[in-house]
Amino acid sequence: MLTVAALAVSGFTALSSAARAADADLAKNGGFEAGLDSWSCSANSGTTVKSPVHGGSSALQATPAGNDYAQCAQTVTVQPNSQYSLAGYVRGSYVYLGASGTGTTDVSTWTQSAPDWQQLTTSFRTGPSTTKVTIYTHGWYATGAYYADDISLIGPAGNVGQPPATPTGLAAGTVTSSSVALSWSAVTGATSYAIYRDGVKVQTASGTSATVSGLSAATAYSFQVTAVNDAGESAKSTAVTATTSTGSGTGTGLPTHALVGYLHASFANGSGYTRLADVPDSWDVIDLAFGEPTSATSGDIRFNRCPVSECANVESDADFKAAIKAKQAAGKKVLISIGGANGQVQLTTTAARDTFVSSVSNIIDTYGLDGLDIDFEGHSLSLDASDTNFKSPTTPVVVNLIAALKTLKAKYGSKFVLSMAPETFFVQMGYQFYGTGKFGGQDPRCGAYLPVIYALRDDLTLLHVQDYNSGPIMGLDNQYHTMGGADFHIAMTDMLLTGFPVAGDTANMFPALRPDQIAIGVPASVNAGNGYVAPAEVTKTLDCLTKKVSCGSYTTHGTWPTLRGLMTWSINWDRYSNWEFQKTFDGYFG
Repeated sequence: MLTVAALAVSGFTALSSAARAADADLAKNGGFEAGLDSWSCSANSGTTVKSPVHGGSSALQATPAGNDYAQCAQTVTVQPNSQYSLAGYVRGSYVYLGASGTGTTDVSTWTQSAPDWQQLTTSFRTGPSTTKVTIYTHGWYATGAYYADDISLIGPAGNVGQPPATPTGLAAGTVTSSSVALSWSAVTGATSYAIYRDGVKVQTASGTSATVSGLSAATAYSFQVTAVNDAGESAKSTAVTATTSTGSGTGTGLPTHALVGYLHASFANGSGYTRLADVPDSWDVIDLAFGEPTSATSGDIRFNRCPVSECANVESDADFKAAIKAKQAAGKKVLISIGGANGQVQLTTTAARDTFVSSVSNIIDTYGLDGLDIDFEGHSLSLDASDTNFKSPTTPVVVNLIAALKTLKAKYGSKFVLSMAPETFFVQMGYQFYGTGKFGGQDPRCGAYLPVIYALRDDLTLLHVQDYNSGPIMGLDNQYHTMGGADFHIAMTDMLLTGFPVAGDTANMFPALRPDQIAIGVPASVNAGNGYVAPAEVTKTLDCLTKKVSCGSYTTHGTWPTLRGLMTWSINWDRYSNWEFQKTFDGYFG
């Protein structure tokens, strides 16, 4: 009897071990060591961090914003009528862990407050026909970032089959200065495809084509593609090489690295009036500030030079025009800048659009200028509630401005210099919010420059966003960045050179601009505006973006040695500060 009992116990033990052996951890990349691979985060809210972590070297950080509570999820193949245990470690306030699509009762568990790592656990049984379950973690509205790590789903593995075959027929299609279009043959059983650039996975696609953007001009890249399904990923395809074009912005005669500054030409302030002829040769682009409208909606732009009563040392019109010609003879560009803080321009009608074109043309022709700078601020640009797609805008003030600028560019030809100086609120803020938003209530100016920049991306010579007088802005690392150091300029510029999903919609990407189109906008002195940084911080910014050194805690998505340069408000304030900004530029670029 003892022998029989022993055999019975032994048999029970063997059966239990076999049952446990059949279970496996079905969560892919549960420790986030491979970034966000296998995970999808709502509104692009998630990223991975090196600290804090529970295990390994990485953890998930996700940040709720607006109406999104930062859910990160993955779908797992399971067996019907089977028991599963879900567990994970979390930090933060109001953090949830759960499973949906179970076929029985969906489950979730949460913690109200976890100042240190806390394990959450729950379990469920799948229904009689359930083969896939979604596991997820999320935070709650306006509660700040949360962290998650070492997420596991233990239970019997579902039938995932075999990884798909290697894709064939990879070919490069349309090539621009910043993008390459790819296509390949479909693979039976593939649910998605992964695209590799120079051996590094850069994006995924649901179909058999994709466009890889954010590339540098005149640069060769190698591309491969793999096929993916629940069972895994195929081997990489045969590589195809494509070289980006040089870009259309190189015909304007700008040096490789340019110093851009605004010259107070129509007013005086505490910095004093500076004659155009007295502007040092270091300044490659001089924006005359400002041309302003006769009324906000007239479209009638006038350039009134500073009167003697306000600027005692102002030069005559003849000397001013002679100085323009002298600067141009030395290879410099002189533009009229439209708008500024006091110059609200709203082209609400086609009549205002046409008046804008004719009046700006008159200024350019009268002074023999090289082009136009758009410095629309305040309430010049905002989006109608129904205008939700930056690639196809419908708001009159936006549509009419685009049409006016295209007309001016066509009139003056390829050497016409077109630049823009929007505030961060109108550009990078579009990563989180666009217009009034899906549910209304947002500021309609959020991201309002994006459709203008997008429509003119092939005609735009320079974009120098004002990295000053700005509130905190979320970068591509889903962290808020604040003025006062190199970090802000690095994060804001990286967004322009990498591209970003507008309002978190990965199906609606704002494409990267060429590095030769980008100058970084920085105040010349503490008197010039909020956001001034010392020369050492400017140097750190340039080192990070052009050499990928001195980047601090922010990791850029590339290295851009052909970054065009720096812009400042203003030449007058730089003179007031003994040319500190100019000396920093000259010392860096020579």
